[in-house]
Amino acid sequence: MLRNPKAILALLTALNLLNYVDRYVLSAVLAPMRSELHLSGLVAGWLPTFFLLGYFATSPIFGHLGDRGRRGTRGALMAVGVAVWSLATLGSGLARGAFELGAARALVGVGEASYATLAPTLIDDVAPPAHRSQWMAIFSAATPIGSALGYVIGGHILGASGWRAAFLVAGAPGIVLAMLCLLVAEPTRRGPERAAVAGWGQGLRELVSTPLYRSVVLGYCAYSFAIGGFGYWAPTYLHLRYGLPAGRASVLFGLLALAGGATGTLLGGVLADRAVRRRQGAPPHHASQDVRDPPGAADTVIARANLSVAALACLVGAPLAAAAIGAPTVGVFLALGFPCLTALFVLSGPINVAILQSAPYLVRANAMGLAIFAIHAFGDLWSPPLIGWLGDRVPMQLAMYTVPAVFAVGGFVWWRAVSVSDRLTATARVR
Repeated sequence: MLRNPKAILALLTALNLLNYVDRYVLSAVLAPMRSELHLSGLVAGWLPTFFLLGYFATSPIFGHLGDRGRRGTRGALMAVGVAVWSLATLGSGLARGAFELGAARALVGVGEASYATLAPTLIDDVAPPAHRSQWMAIFSAATPIGSALGYVIGGHILGASGWRAAFLVAGAPGIVLAMLCLLVAEPTRRGPERAAVAGWGQGLRELVSTPLYRSVVLGYCAYSFAIGGFGYWAPTYLHLRYGLPAGRASVLFGLLALAGGATGTLLGGVLADRAVRRRQGAPPHHASQDVRDPPGAADTVIARANLSVAALACLVGAPLAAAAIGAPTVGVFLALGFPCLTALFVLSGPINVAILQSAPYLVRANAMGLAIFAIHAFGDLWSPPLIGWLGDRVPMQLAMYTVPAVFAVGGFVWWRAVSVSDRLTATARVR
């Protein structure tokens, strides 16, 4: 059995890296794949949507199963999820037409939903309390790195062996790693397992009635809308505004996102853990004791500390994004883009901790599943087409300014949530 917490973190981070390689290899091989399968632009454009539909539609289901299951359930569900997404990635490479490819991408989303919903809850359980945000940041750093590797690996294999081989190479490792998930020794859940919520509806009602959790998810919807639109349209914007070749624009922005994303994600974990220690009043060397509310309750001190870092990061990133969009030259865009993306990715780890810690313990897998559903259903599912629609009617620069505006909305929602929760806590203490 795999019992060492650092080994569990390493496995889950490696799987998260592979997760994003699988997700983004599609973009790297899109052009020759479209040509061979005779896909229209409309059908090709729907492929990411098929993935998202499978992803966010099933996330609450896996969250419910994770909360209701006994010890060991999460490892089994993750193993199934990793196996499904890996087999579906292999299936993408074997597809003979649009229907088969669309079905495979939807199944990739279903498989990733299981893993993405449950892995953060397991990290939250095994991480040392004083470094919970740093551990979540290490896990989250696989997002920008894996996304970039998806482009690099897909492009390299495409040139050597064709687009089908790229999917086969990306999918094969997951079959092996899925088996390792079965070896993960889950920690004992706090509180009696039979105390888990009796039904799906009851768990969702408990989450929706939790003000801090609602605000965390609402702000995350705004952030996901903005980051999804920014990431999708930025290479095209560089091409249109500065006259860069499309391929060069994609490479430059990809490298910028990789550098800023990795730097910001790892920095965010450090900043969030420091914020937790300040709020708990514990010095670093004595913060290993887990300061928690009673079993089953939300850990609002930890949630507010992490959310305050996320709010500040978003409010710093918003004006930097506006300045980059308005940059007179591509050099100025890149110079402003690095601190902008660093700030915006600072919240990658802290926001996951805030989601989990703002929810009652016994419904935390449900909390992650519901959050994943919400941020895609009300966030990045709509921003790329909306910005594109605006870009058809006004100059693209004006359409892109929706990005920093919505970033600011997300930051404000989070900052207000922290302030309100702090006041309520202070009032309760006085009473």
